[in-house]
Amino acid sequence: MLEVTSVARGIYTADQMVKISEVDIVTAASACPGKYIVIVHGDAASVEASMKRGEETAGTFLVDSIIIPNVSPQVFPAVVGAEMPEEIGAVGIVESFSMATMLMSADAILKSAHVEAIELRLGNGLGGKAYFTFTGDVAAVETGVRAAKELADGDSLLVNTEVVPSPSDKLIQLLL
Repeated sequence: MLEVTSVARGIYTADQMVKISEVDIVTAASACPGKYIVIVHGDAASVEASMKRGEETAGTFLVDSIIIPNVSPQVFPAVVGAEMPEEIGAVGIVESFSMATMLMSADAILKSAHVEAIELRLGNGLGGKAYFTFTGDVAAVETGVRAAKELADGDSLLVNTEVVPSPSDKLIQLLL
């Protein structure tokens, strides 16, 4: 993931990233407040080359960039909202000031316990913050929240975490 402070430079950077190597764009979109994010995936060497070109192209507009090796296959569908769990159990919510921290946290959560992603919202309508909602049994959701806290420990970018053990049907409809 690459994050820049200019929408125009972000669009240009995304183009350069896909021209340098065989990667697919998961998302390339504006994010509040006036930032632009590009998320690509592919084999490790291709992603590394793409990200290097992205960082060079972004120049002084670069905010942050991360590469997550062997990212959980649930992360990308959660970003674009392509898949919803068939059943909702307990719900975990993790909120961060950083989109990069949230992406890494979502990956850590999904790898730490048997949970399913609901949504990974990166910056849009959130003033640049990000959040991840996920579901599973209470113990698994609590394990996921602990994984996010451990990952973000010390960087003070985690805003809050919550576990809703038995969400109301009215809440579940809002999540879907």
